[in-house]
Amino acid sequence: MIDNKIIIKETSKDDLENVMKLWNNGDVMKFVGFPDGLGTTIENLEKWIIWAIQPPYRCHYSIYLEDGTYCGETFYNTDVNTKTAELDIKVLSNAQGKGIASKALSYSINKAFKEGKAERVYVEPHPDNISAWRLYEKLELWTSPCLS
Repeated sequence: MIDNKIIIKETSKDDLENVMKLWNNGDVMKFVGFPDGLGTTIENLEKWIIWAIQPPYRCHYSIYLEDGTYCGETFYNTDVNTKTAELDIKVLSNAQGKGIASKALSYSINKAFKEGKAERVYVEPHPDNISAWRLYEKLELWTSPCLS
């Protein structure tokens, strides 16, 4: 479990260097098709953040330990027509297996329902991402394509 309290906050320009390190990490990004990392830059992320955060339907959050250690990201993106939100989470290896991802994804799910007006949520894990499957099973996201 978590030794320190975690802080989940809406991603801002102040978080972009950490997001860049996360996205450029091949271990983190291999299950989304980038085994060498994404190779992005701060300049690209400054453009991305304008698109990425469109409350209340599309929100991106940065995850930190109370001591300021960056752990990863989570987000939801609600399709307003179907009222279904796509979820995602990525955490660095030093944050895995500590309950951080579970707490952060639960936070994103709650925000998607309450603020994003979602009626259902879903995840699309890579078939080989055993850690993701375990997390989704723990949160009971595995019982059907959508949680409603």
